[in-house]
Amino acid sequence: MTQFLRTPWNLVAAVAAIGVLLTACGKGQQAAAPAAADTPAATSVAVVNGTPIPRSDYDAFLKNLLQGKPATDLTAEQKNQVLDELITMQLVSTQAATDGLDKDPEVAANLDVLRMRILSDAESQKFLKGKEPTDAELHAEYDSAIGSMDKTEYHAKHILVPSKEKADQLIKKIKAGAKFEDVAKAESTDNSKTSGGDLGWFTLTRMVKPFGDAVKTLKKGEMTPEPVQTQFGWHIIKLEDTRDVAPPPFEQVKAQVTKGVIQKKLLAYVDDLKKSAKIEKKL
Repeated sequence: MTQFLRTPWNLVAAVAAIGVLLTACGKGQQAAAPAAADTPAATSVAVVNGTPIPRSDYDAFLKNLLQGKPATDLTAEQKNQVLDELITMQLVSTQAATDGLDKDPEVAANLDVLRMRILSDAESQKFLKGKEPTDAELHAEYDSAIGSMDKTEYHAKHILVPSKEKADQLIKKIKAGAKFEDVAKAESTDNSKTSGGDLGWFTLTRMVKPFGDAVKTLKKGEMTPEPVQTQFGWHIIKLEDTRDVAPPPFEQVKAQVTKGVIQKKLLAYVDDLKKSAKIEKKL
């Protein structure tokens, strides 16, 4: 934790500190005012050149740094490190405003994007509040995923070369008696050449479509009679074996399924917003 908190310019910190950046741009040149009981300075965690850093900014900054971990786990030294980072950003961002960087088009655009991202995340959390997936929704999502998953794994070897002519030559060589593994070690341009072209066990969804389509047509021990072209080059494929895949039990993937249901709800909400919006793309 200590090492993480010593990283002053990480992206999470920058996003969390957007409020500080905007405050600095607007207040950087203000004179200090006496701290009354109801003034921002009285409820701040620090005052930098007269500009208070509200406790709410500190709490938001800390929450993003911890990413769900409880603040009670922090030592006093670590909390002080967080405050020092916030003070540093206040100082530097105020100087940026003094230098007119808030008027720079690229800086202004980045601030706009950060603001949109934070507001978008906040709206997403607001929409999802109270919409936790039910057991019925989770089991329906699980059943759908299981129904569409690959039920078979394949164990294959391949030789990858840059041209069809080269692949044709090697197929003839193997058919004439050369060992597939030896040819792969000598001729293949793929990293698997060191293991004789062995790709291990895989499902077809992990492979590019032409490769997967070719593997499906093979029987155990067979080699593709013709080279198979993909964006990587020309393949000679040999199927070693197949085996059935048992689906993972529901409890093992429940967290992943929950994320999937939540994501679908959020995507449906965004789709509804798009349907009722007037959008003109100009790229």
